[in-house]
This record gives sequence, C-alpha cells and structure tokens, in this order.
Amino acid sequence: MSGGDGVAAKTPVGSTKAGAGDAPPRTRLLRQFELVERVREYDPSVDENLINRAYVYATVKHGSQKRHSGDPYFAHPIQVAGILTEYKFDSSTIVAGLLHDTIEDTDATRQEIETMFGDEIADLVEGVTKLSQLEIQSEENKQAQNLQKFILAMSRDVRVLIVKLADRLHNMRTLSHVPNPSKRRRIAMETLEIYGPLARRIGMEKMARELESLSFHEAFPEAEAAINARLEQLRIEKGANVAIIIQTVMEVFEFAGIDARVFGREKQTYSIWRKLQRKSMEFADLADVYAFRVIVSNPDDCYRALGLIHQTWRCVPDQVEDYISNPKPNGYRSIHTIVIGPGNVRVEIQIRTEEMDQIAENGVAAHWRYKNESYGFDEEQAASVGLDAREATRALLEIAEHGGEAGEFLEHAKLEMYSDHVFAFTPKGALIPLPQGATPLDFAYAVHSSIGDRCTGAKINGVERPLRTALRNGDVVEVITGEKIAPVPGYEALTKTGRAKSAQRRLQRAAQREEFERIGRQLVAHALHRYGHELADTALQKAAEKLGKEDEEDLFVSVGEGTLKASAVALAAFPGLEEKVRKDEGRRPMEREKAKLYVKGGELTPGVGLHFAECCTPIPGDRIIGVQIPGKGVMIHTIDCDTLAALEDEPDITWVDLAWTQTALNRTLAAGRIMATVENKRGVLAELCRIIAENEGDIINLRLATRTADFFDMVFDIEVADARHLVNILAAMRTSKAVKEVERVKG
Repeated sequence: MSGGDGVAAKTPVGSTKAGAGDAPPRTRLLRQFELVERVREYDPSVDENLINRAYVYATVKHGSQKRHSGDPYFAHPIQVAGILTEYKFDSSTIVAGLLHDTIEDTDATRQEIETMFGDEIADLVEGVTKLSQLEIQSEENKQAQNLQKFILAMSRDVRVLIVKLADRLHNMRTLSHVPNPSKRRRIAMETLEIYGPLARRIGMEKMARELESLSFHEAFPEAEAAINARLEQLRIEKGANVAIIIQTVMEVFEFAGIDARVFGREKQTYSIWRKLQRKSMEFADLADVYAFRVIVSNPDDCYRALGLIHQTWRCVPDQVEDYISNPKPNGYRSIHTIVIGPGNVRVEIQIRTEEMDQIAENGVAAHWRYKNESYGFDEEQAASVGLDAREATRALLEIAEHGGEAGEFLEHAKLEMYSDHVFAFTPKGALIPLPQGATPLDFAYAVHSSIGDRCTGAKINGVERPLRTALRNGDVVEVITGEKIAPVPGYEALTKTGRAKSAQRRLQRAAQREEFERIGRQLVAHALHRYGHELADTALQKAAEKLGKEDEEDLFVSVGEGTLKASAVALAAFPGLEEKVRKDEGRRPMEREKAKLYVKGGELTPGVGLHFAECCTPIPGDRIIGVQIPGKGVMIHTIDCDTLAALEDEPDITWVDLAWTQTALNRTLAAGRIMATVENKRGVLAELCRIIAENEGDIINLRLATRTADFFDMVFDIEVADARHLVNILAAMRTSKAVKEVERVKG
C-alpha cells in the first residue's frame, strides 16, 4: 500500500469511493514510451527493454487495485518512477520505483523479481518493501523503532532511501484523497519529522521543500494561513523593494562585467514557521522572509559578487557565511550574506555558481551522470564537492547501532537532523561540521567514535579549555584522550549532537552493568562463604539457568541491581542449604497486609485494620504509635514521624499505644531505607555493598538520587532484622573514607 502508509488504499474494480469530498479528477497516467523517453534524454545507454518489462509487470501485478482517488493503483508506482526521472536517476532506480510495491501488495516474490530483473533491482525493491512494512507499525506509535530500522536499511544503498522519498512525495501530493483527517495528519507529521529532514540530509533540498510544504499544509493549516496572510501584507508593503534590489544588483554586476542571474523569492511558509519556533522570534523580527539568489559563472565571480554587494549596501556584522570554502556535510556550497537594503530592510542574499545551484537543489541526485559510456553515480565528482552519501548518514547509523530504548534513539536522531552548523578544524586542517552550540566532546565523536569514547579534555586554538566550551566557527580543536573508555561525568550538559549523547549513554550503560556485575559477584561470594562454600569453587551456570538468567555475568548483574537476592543464588546452587538458611536466619520479610501479626496494643478495637504508614516506614525496634482514622483503620507511625504534628488538632483522631510482637522482633525482616553521600570514584559502590553484606544486610533496591562531578547521593533499601540492625549498618558505613554522610531516610 504505497509504502504501507495507507495513502494508497486498494479497492475493487468499479468502486466509486474517491476519498473525502467530491470525486477528484483522474491523474494523467505517464505512458510507457514517455517514461522511456524521459530516461533516454539524460541516459543514451538506457535499457529500454528493462524499463518496458518493469512497466508491464507492475501494471499486471497491481491489476484491478484502486487508490482512494479512484485512480488505478498502478498509476502510483508509475508516477513514482516519473518523479525519479525528474532527478535523472539511473535505470535500476527507475525500475525499483516501478516495482517498489509489488512484493508488499501483490503475489510477486523477491525470487521472481530477481529472476526477471536481476539481483541489484531485487535488493532495492526488497529494501523499500521492508521499510514499507515497518511503516505500518507507526499507527501503533512505533515511529521510533521504525526510524531506527529505516536508517540501518538505507545505510546499505542510499537508493533505497531515494525510492522511498519519491514514494512518500507522490503520496503527499495525493494526501487529500485520504478520507480520515487524523490519518492525514499522522502521515503529514511523520513526513515533517522524518522524510523531509532525511531528504535534506542527502542534499535533496528541492524535494525536502515540497515534502515539508505539503505536510505543513495538512498538519498546521491555521499556522500556514496566518503566515500567508502576513506575507500578503508584506507583498503590499515591501513588494517594490524586491524589484529595486534585483535591478540594482543587475546594474552593479553589468558595470563590473559579471554575467549573472538574479532573482528573489519568499521563504517557504514552513521554513518561516520553524525559524519562529526555533528562535522564539516575532514575525516582524525576521530578517530573511525574502531571499535573493545570485547565480554566476565561476567561484571567483562568487567572491567578486559578494564584494560588490557589500559596497552597495551595508552588511550585517557576523552574518556572512562561506559554504564554498566550508561546504555543508550534504555537499551544499554557497555564500550567504545579510545586508541592509532599500527602505532599511534586512535582506538575505545567496551567491553561487550554476553547478552549486544544481547540487544545492538536488544533492545526491545531482551526481548521477553519463560517464565513460555508462550512466550512474559519479563518486569522484560527488567527493570533489564534499558529498558522501554514506558519510551524510553515518552519524544516524552510529546512533542506531548504539542501541538503547527506541524513544531515546528518536530524540538523538532528531538532534542530528535538525541543526544549524558551526565549522571547526582538526590540528591537521580537516573540516568538522557541527551543530550550533557543539562542544569539544561532540567534536571528538564527529572525528571518530573511538576518540569520543576516550576523550578526557580538549585544547581549543592551542589552549586547554573545559569540555563545556561552545565551539565557534574556525576553532582548531585538539582532543585529549586517555587509555580508559568510560562515560564523561555530566555528559548530558556537555553534548549537543545526538551521536555524542547516544554514545555516552552506551558507555554509561556498559559502566553501570560492569559495576553491578562487580557488586553482585562480591555479594554472592559473601553469601556462599557464610554457608561454607567459596565462589571460586562454585559453578553457577546451572543456578543462573534455574533463576532465568543467561549466564553467570547476568546473574551477578541482577544481584548487583538488587533484583535478585544473593541468598537465592546460594540456594539455587546448593538446594540442600534451604533448611540451614531457614534455621540460621529464621526470618521472613514482614508483609504489610499482615500487620496484626507484628503489632499489638491494649486499646485496639477487634476487627480494625492495621496499616504501616508510608511516610515513616516503621521497622521492628522503632517506637511506634497508632492513629485511628474513622473509616480507614489504624495507621502505624514511628513516634517521631513528622506527619503526627499535623494530626494533633484533628477532632476525629484516636491515638493508640502500640508495640511490636515477638514475631516481629524475632522472625521477620523489614525494609529500612538509608541515603549515603559518597565520593564519585570507581569502586565506591562495590565497597558500600560489601559493608552492607558483611553486616548481614540484603540490598533489595538501589538508586542514584543526585550525581555531580565530585559526589553523588545513593539510596539503599535494605532488609534488616530491626532498627538496631540498621543502626549497626549505618555505623559500619561511616567507617568508609569514601562516605561523607549517611543517614536513615523515612518514607
């Protein structure tokens, strides 16, 4: 179904359903010979037979299927192929466009397509098919997972993405035929968030603009209408300035002997809207609602033209950007400047050559050409202008490969796709483009992931600077690396790019797992030793399997995290210990729903429910008191609970003297909570867990409350026999030099 987005729904022959509103006019079908002639215009070596066979195959396979518009379904792949010819792609890409829905929507198979059209085309069609099948899941809010798989798929052959973009473009052109408004908006938002930025990523600016314009119209019609109304007002107020600027520039260039084309245009409504959002600006503050483009013959004339423009009008300081000397990652080259034009109006002017203009509009598509009696992608020519399709998507690929949660990936991917650039250099002169606000840590990952993983500091222009320093255009950055691979403390505030954030989170997950594995190993060793066994002599693989863990490492991690007790591991390894453990410990966790077993009081009304208060979490040994609330039973508090003061003036409250039963004091374990402020250094957590284990406490939960470069707060939930047991653990922890403060936390 056209990439699985639901735009091209199929209906039986003869159906009158045409979508929302009146039946639209039928699309003029691009005929077979017309498609071939389009390709022949730019590729004299076109395999006419191949395209003809694919055209017929698609029409036969899709047969009687219909779209929402009422058009025959095969009109869609034919129009997709037509879009691809506009960008002058090779025959294999055109054929893939014709066949892109056959595997998904017909009885065609990959093997059949491979037999008829070859391996290359079969791979392309299969790649687009997989992306299309993934898109279906977006209706179930799985956009993040889809994008992750999308990027991994297109990394093999960028033409998969190109066919998909053409598919999405035709679907957006026919989106109005979809009757469901919420579905139209979902498709439009997906296009704005994913497909538009991806098209821009490979330099296909013209396609990106159309995708965004069509999507913006559907997703934000009120915003579009408001911007158009404001633009109309500007046309009336300042329309004359456009003609004056064009005339003035042409006269200046003619006098200087520069052959040039000059034209002005309004910025795209979506582009204006994004700038208003991104910079929190008012419409009246925008300097570049109107943009002028100057097309000259050669790069030298670009710089001559810039000088002449600055002699004619005052330039705005710090608003000149030279993308000829420093091309964008997608190969974009141009000079941008903002000047104070007629009527004291700020005007943006872009200066480039014809070739630069073609690359700016079409990106990767501009490098398909006829060379050496064959037609295809000219890698040398693309590289000469700084475009490498694989490199353009490398950062996204690295983010996808780092794993983690899908939502986290989507966040990082969008950071990569939506960013203005700053340009920095390595000490050897290599240019590194980065988003505005990027730091040396971002720079390190842009150079290479291994450098980022080992980054410990940086020199900027020869001077050592903090990693939080925001880079500026022209900075020379030398990354200082160490041997150790570890996350940088506070990396969230030190990174701007999605690539750096995802890599640091990967390192953090690895470091946490390593720490939990070390802690768990010590806790299990202590538990085994208590019952007469040594870890070094014990094989735990069978115990791991019994407890639902993959291996010993996974077992230790679970114990370190607090999701599995060390005593449970000992019992799984040595089932004969069960009676000994029960006899030695003689205690079971205190159950909240059985409070009557643990608390007694002479004034308790028979049948009244007893409940432990969560505000102070009493444990055996604490002095306790009961608060009887009508309709709620008796709440058990510690005598020093802060909540009690607020209840003293309540008229309907009854106070009840309570005490612990012998069952609570001798046969139960209760959860006590402590908070420790400790030094932020390696091994501290393992030391604390060792202390707790040696004092016969069992950690049942552990979390980091706050973390800084020097200290962090850790909250432990520990199973203890009574309050005295907890006090002993606190005293033992205070003996550690790494512990700055430790106290019991109630609630």
